[in-house]
Amino acid sequence: MKIEKQSSRLVTPSYEAKPVTPSTSTTIPLSPFDRAAGNAHISVIYAYKAPTPPNSAIERGLRLALSDYREWAGRLSDDERSIVLNDKGVRFMEATASCTLDEASPFKSTPQLWDLHPNIKGIEELMQVQLTRFTCGSLVVGYTANHLIADGEATGNFLLAWGQATRGLMMHPVPTHDRAMVKPRDQLAVEFDHLGNEYMEKRLVKEVPWEKMASQIRLEKFHFSSDFLARLKARASVRCPSGRGYSTFESLISHVWRKVTRARGVGEEETSQVRISVNVRARLVPPVAQGYFGNMVLWAFPRATVRELLSQPLEHVAEVVAAAIARVNDSYVRSFVDFDTRVEREGCWSELVSTAEVESTVYCPNLEANSWLRLPLSEMDFGSGGPHVFMPSFFPLEGVVVIVPAMHGKGGIDLYLSLFDSNMAVFQDICHTID
Repeated sequence: MKIEKQSSRLVTPSYEAKPVTPSTSTTIPLSPFDRAAGNAHISVIYAYKAPTPPNSAIERGLRLALSDYREWAGRLSDDERSIVLNDKGVRFMEATASCTLDEASPFKSTPQLWDLHPNIKGIEELMQVQLTRFTCGSLVVGYTANHLIADGEATGNFLLAWGQATRGLMMHPVPTHDRAMVKPRDQLAVEFDHLGNEYMEKRLVKEVPWEKMASQIRLEKFHFSSDFLARLKARASVRCPSGRGYSTFESLISHVWRKVTRARGVGEEETSQVRISVNVRARLVPPVAQGYFGNMVLWAFPRATVRELLSQPLEHVAEVVAAAIARVNDSYVRSFVDFDTRVEREGCWSELVSTAEVESTVYCPNLEANSWLRLPLSEMDFGSGGPHVFMPSFFPLEGVVVIVPAMHGKGGIDLYLSLFDSNMAVFQDICHTID
């Protein structure tokens, strides 16, 4: 599959449907949740079978959607602590492929996928889009966005709005722009250990060049059927104290954590943890209103020794995972906001870095797990139906798990996992065995 870039330009918001044109000098401070998310670009791929709308219609829909989501068209301030709503625009690139979509499918999770995106090195844009047309008329949308601006739920709502605007529909849900919604308490109370969870000292960071890692890492997709997941959940929930059973995600990530640990052959005395993203919108009291645009995610960190993971049954590991996720509650979130405020007042930001931003590290013996199960992936529709393929782009990071719903009414879950090549074969052999 050879990709040829045809054009590149900045696309700005269109206010043709708005009563007034807003100021381009407004500045919005990033929230504590934004800063913790890290200054990293997340890339995903949507593929649509022909016929699809012309690029001009998709571009016009993007311009209309940006009028309600202006942050994407803005820029970070010089200190990267705020978003300047200056409407400078998002990068919009058009490209062509040398083959049909069927000939290129299934996409292999290799660095070649980067050809379906604009280059992100040294960019100032907060969002980049590439429309790649295949010889059959099919379309791939390569979408890349800066995580400082929005989390998965907020980005999913924007992508829905883009599709709705392209189809001439009203955008729903209506976004809420209030990044100061969760405020620190009058008396700051840092009750949990946020230094080591959300942040770490810069002096402890070890740099590992991405380019040297990419050739050693394999990113593979694994399908888990609905039947397999039902059996796995039943096994994991044998000792669930609530009686309701653990969630599918909790059950699956417990299973994968054990299998990856075995595949890596890590020493039994090592301690392993999983960094699990947790959407806190519904965990706050009162909960955050639907449509909030920005980041509202923190992380759970279940930990166990390798011996514990391999010697204890699945239900024990599921209990460890569920307990860690449950601890990310209203009290934890408010403690985190107070921690952020205290660091701000003490002027210590220069000494810290978000753990989410420390991406050039091999995670072994740990994992990072991201669930996209509740995102409206199949609803991003430009007028010819939902995507034929949705997948994360290639990322040269060892030990990352991304869980997405299987497409095409197939049922079950697709799991993307990155491991060193030497460990992947072992995982492939054991991942569908429940023990």
